[in-house]
Amino acid sequence: MKEALHDVPLFREFAALDNWNMRLPDESTILRFRHLLEKHELAAQMLAVVNAVLSSKGLLLKAGTAIDATLIPAPSSTKNASGERDPEMSSTKKGNQWYFGMKAHIGVDAESGLVHTVEATAANVHDIVKADALLHGKETVVYGDAGYRGIQKRTSAKAVQWMVAMCPGKRAALDKNDALDRIVNEIEYLKASVRAKVEHPFRVIKRQFGFAKTRYRGLKKNTAQLTTLFALSNLWMARRKLMKM
Repeated sequence: MKEALHDVPLFREFAALDNWNMRLPDESTILRFRHLLEKHELAAQMLAVVNAVLSSKGLLLKAGTAIDATLIPAPSSTKNASGERDPEMSSTKKGNQWYFGMKAHIGVDAESGLVHTVEATAANVHDIVKADALLHGKETVVYGDAGYRGIQKRTSAKAVQWMVAMCPGKRAALDKNDALDRIVNEIEYLKASVRAKVEHPFRVIKRQFGFAKTRYRGLKKNTAQLTTLFALSNLWMARRKLMKM
């Protein structure tokens, strides 16, 4: 961050440090600032402020929500002061590959794809466990992938209509020559087209912002950074519309 503030004029302008006569913060100052954000839990408040601005511009609607989770790997090496892996992280298997780290759960606006809720857990926590926590309470319909099958029986949000994807194996077995199966397949396609918007914020934080691996030990620090990055991803995704206003 210190190097970025020196090298990127846009970063200095964003941080109100664009006057070269001002002393740019060093690494220790930035570290203390991050600790203050964590201590006072300001990351969630920053996301709320960003979303309030986007809502006032008509860019964040509340009729529907799409939910999903992604794995964020953590360093598995024990070459550190404690001689052990991060105790708050865990291992889980996806496909035929094992991952060690955490899981980021998000709820996004089904229309715009902008993130309104962020939760973080160890990697071995099932997606369905955090499903209710990803709802803001005003949506009427929620979209989720096949990992959320059975949510209708476990959720406390009984008034919400859950649009959960069909198991990939069952969809692959549909007979495209059968009229009813073609309709079912088309419905699944339409559900997937809405649900796909939840993948965009994940791509932004991993590709544009480079958060492909945890940077700190412990869930609290990483959750704070994730929440801040998702707030910034909302601004990044809405940047063209905002600039036209």
